[in-house]
Amino acid sequence: MKTGVSIYLSNPLQDIERTIEHGAAAGARYAFTSLHIPEDGGAAYTDKVRHVLSLLSARGIALIADVGPRTCDLLGLERIEDLRDLGLEYLRLDYGFSARRVAELSGVFRIVVNASTVSSDEIASWREAGADVTRFAACHNFYPKPYTGLALEDIARVNLRLAALGFEIMAFVPGDANVRGPVFEGLPTVETQRGRASKVALNMLELAHGADCDIVSVGDPDLSDAGWVQFAQVSAGYVDLQCELEPGYAYVRGQIHHDRPDSSVLIFRSQESRTTHKPDSVPTDAGAGLPRKAGSIAVSNSGYGRYEGELEEDRAKLAKARRRAMPVRCTPLCAPLKQRLRAGDSISPPFFEKSC
Repeated sequence: MKTGVSIYLSNPLQDIERTIEHGAAAGARYAFTSLHIPEDGGAAYTDKVRHVLSLLSARGIALIADVGPRTCDLLGLERIEDLRDLGLEYLRLDYGFSARRVAELSGVFRIVVNASTVSSDEIASWREAGADVTRFAACHNFYPKPYTGLALEDIARVNLRLAALGFEIMAFVPGDANVRGPVFEGLPTVETQRGRASKVALNMLELAHGADCDIVSVGDPDLSDAGWVQFAQVSAGYVDLQCELEPGYAYVRGQIHHDRPDSSVLIFRSQESRTTHKPDSVPTDAGAGLPRKAGSIAVSNSGYGRYEGELEEDRAKLAKARRRAMPVRCTPLCAPLKQRLRAGDSISPPFFEKSC
């Protein structure tokens, strides 16, 4: 999964610069903005766009700009193609462009269409006009007004069709700090994520693994400090699981584990725990005979022979297993977060206290 941020040119430049700096430090590769609903235009606005593009380019972040019929007037440009001279590579075309015009622009820019509303007829018309839609991307809307966001299942169904056509797909999670007005209710694509904005990693993983989104961006202009930590971890390819570590298992602190490619439907199995992270021995303790709730982390003891030391994380509630010790107690965040991981993903076991 690739990650992104959102910037709004009506905000003060210092706020935009802070978002860019935080995003770059946290591994963001894309930034989204709108160039057709600004609060002002003219030379000052054009200079601001140039400055923002320069900042993003210097940090290796590509800007995806939403454009419309008014964009040229606002920027003082003769035609949309002149945006390429400003350094813009991606255009999100929402409305006001004929199929022929889309095909023309696709020879200059990477075209991003509205994933939430694009129809098969539109895609066919772009093809007929000569556009190479395999170079297109699709970006879902975010929804400022409560109860108007989409269901994850509907996004997954749309994405399946678009992915088959070769589209790269993007969607948004809400921010948990300085949410954007005028509604101030967050900017998610998925409605159910609006009420859990602080669970940044969970929301991002849900879109990536529950709906097959390739790029997940924060719709609002900022995150809390804790939110940026989660964003950075997801960008780096792992998640931090907050757990209470039982005595005698300090060796698992600060390790990153990868789930096996042949992952079980019931547990995650660490690839590293029996090799590079293997302890000298795993004792049998009082937790070995306890039922395991979804989200539990366990280590196989000597009763499993050559499997001793294997660290497991439970996807579902499991029965008693006397040959497994229970080194940790998970917080409520663990279970839903791990349901969004897939085989081969990396996870950070209990008390991994450093960000990436």
